[in-house]
Parts: sequence; structure tokens; C-alpha cells
Amino acid sequence: MTDKIKKVVLAYSGGLDTSIILKWLQVKYDCEVVTFTADLGQGEELEPARQKAEMMGIQEIYIEDLREDFVADYVFPMFRANTVYEGLYLLGTAIARPLIAKRQIEIARKVGADAVCHGATGKGNDQVRFELGYYALNPKIKVIAPWREWELGSRTALIDFAEKYQIPVPKDKRGESPFSVDANLLHTSSEGKALENPWEAAEEYVYSRTDNPVSAPDQPEYIEVEFEKGDAIGINGVAMSPAMLLTALNSYGRKHGIGRLDLLENRFVGMKSRGIYETPGGEILLAAHRGIEQITLDSGAMHLKDEIMPKYAKLIYNGFWFSPEREMIQALIDNSQEFVAGTVRLMLYKGGVHIVGRKSPYSLYSMEHVTFEEDNVYDQRDAEGFIKLNALRLQLLQQRGKITEPPTYK
Repeated sequence: MTDKIKKVVLAYSGGLDTSIILKWLQVKYDCEVVTFTADLGQGEELEPARQKAEMMGIQEIYIEDLREDFVADYVFPMFRANTVYEGLYLLGTAIARPLIAKRQIEIARKVGADAVCHGATGKGNDQVRFELGYYALNPKIKVIAPWREWELGSRTALIDFAEKYQIPVPKDKRGESPFSVDANLLHTSSEGKALENPWEAAEEYVYSRTDNPVSAPDQPEYIEVEFEKGDAIGINGVAMSPAMLLTALNSYGRKHGIGRLDLLENRFVGMKSRGIYETPGGEILLAAHRGIEQITLDSGAMHLKDEIMPKYAKLIYNGFWFSPEREMIQALIDNSQEFVAGTVRLMLYKGGVHIVGRKSPYSLYSMEHVTFEEDNVYDQRDAEGFIKLNALRLQLLQQRGKITEPPTYK
């Protein structure tokens, strides 16, 4: 028999599902519930979450603005690595989960809770991400995952439960929702229901963060992004905090229809899923960071980063943010960013981000060496020996291929 759970910290959005979970915890476990709501820039008013939690008898309510922490300590470190999962996805949902898990564990420690609870389903990646974070930070914590425990397996059952316990159900939630949405300052993710057929194009109403590229301005817009030690610090000469900067880039991206992605990805739990992502500011930031690295990063360092990035992306996607291997890779990445500073000029136009200029006080670009005109720094005759040494093994392989009889061994 397991020990009775006395107090649990619930990751609470204030929406229907987590409100049902809140009441279910009270009924199922007869325990005290503490709610934690994180403002990660999802663009929703969070005060209604407080009001709903109070209405349901919650005494300890935590609502925290974590936007600066989110961008500075999670988004920016990830972008220093130019991180994309399966070549396309900028990991907007995955990178938010470790921060939420970390604050839940910290709150649980503060209030003396013996359990934490999340609202992720048993089919997705988020259950893994939350729980790996919980256990990494508190190995003895009890984890409650309602979607793996309860018998409320349909929307009708959830509505019936809500009505039984007088939980307000918005009218638009009484029918089947067309798709689910997760949002934060970095992105929006839409999946399920109307989006499950990978052959059918997503309707325009799915997109909430970006204007249609077709109707975006017919004239390009140019912006300049400044960097210091691999992190963006300002736009067009105006210094900004991390969250302010990403918010501004999101505004540019929305206007020009930048950052839309229709992806069929491989989930950690084994199945493929289709997601519609919008990462307007993130796509601009990725291009800008690539641009400043082009002029400041040595080829060996750049190529090594590119080789390990897929491993790093997979660790984040699968929920291993707090693993030693992720931290080791992060240390390597951060070491490479010491001189990644300067300015990148970008052209934004109808869904596209184009690098059109870059400069840095730490530039490794030498016009003297690359010019087609006469120079005094590079002796082209040196290339002959360089080529011959690199060709030697290829020549030896070719000579071996001329042997007509295979060797015999006695």
C-alpha cells in the first residue's frame, strides 16, 4: 500500500481539462491541492485562473511571470546551438517543459507537498518531459498523471464530470474541439482532431501567430540584430531584455508571415504525429544567429556544433534537459560562443528570412585572403602540396584496385 498523498502541486492552466483534474485530485486522493500557473508568454490573461482556483476552494495559488527566465535560461541556450529537431522543428513546446517542472518541484519543496501533477496525456511527449524533470530534481517525488489513471476517456465523460461538480464549462467546449493548442512566447503548437489527416492542408484559421505569407507586405523589411556571446541583445540599435527581444521578433515575424511549419514528427513514445507550428521570432533568431556565426566562428568549431546539434535537439525533445549529457553539450556550445558578437542584417519578405549582411569586431573573414585581385598574403602554389597529400590515400586505393588476382593465404 502506498503512502497517502497529503498535498499535491498541480500545473494549472485554468482551462477545462486542468480544472477537472483539480477536482478529480480532491475527490480521488482527498488531498490538498496547490495550483501553479506559469506565464510563459502564451498570450492569455491569467487572472481568471486564479479566480477559478479560488472558486474551487484552493488556498495556495501560485501565478508567476517566467517569461524572462524562459527566454534567457532555456530558449537562448538552445538557440546558441542552432537547435532544430528532425531538420525543421524549433522545439517550442519541449523547451518550456523543464522550466515548468523545475518551478513545480521548487514550489512543492516550499509548501511541503509530497506529489506533483501534470495534465499531459498518455500518448504524447509531454508526460515524459515533465516527469523526467520531476525525477531529476527530486528523485523521491510522487507523480500523478490523471490521463493514465482515470476512466474519463472521452470528451462527454469530462463534460459530465465537470457538470456533476459544478465546474463551469464554456459553451465552445461542449462540442469536440477542432484541435488542441499549446502556446508560449516562442511558439504555438496545434495538433489533433481536424489536423490528424497529414494529406489535408491546415485551414487558415489554425494559424494565430502569423499572417498569411501570401497577403504579407509586398515590400521587404530590413532589420539588424545585435549579438553578444551568442545571445541576441538588441534590434536596430535598441537594447532589449531577452523576453522583450523575442516579443519584438515575433511582431516582425507575424507581419511577414514567417515561421509556419507543417511537420509530421516522430514522438519519443514511438508514434508519428502531425503538428502545425508557428515560431515567427524563433525563425528570425535562428537565421540571425547562423549569420553571426558565419563571420565569427572557426570552421572546426562550427562543424563540430553542427555534428552534435541533432543529439542535443533529441535530448531536449525527449525531455532530458536536466541530464548530464545535455549539460556537457551545453558547456561545449557555450564555450564556442565567446566571440560570437556583432550585427546581422536581415531581409524579411513574404514568409522568408534572408541574411543580407553581417559584421563583427571579432570577424574571421579576411578580404585579403579571398580576393580575386592580386594579394600578398596567400601563395597559391602552396595548394599543390596540400592537394597531393590529401589525394595520396585515394591514389593508393586506386592502385590496389588494379590487382587482377585476389590474394591467397596458405
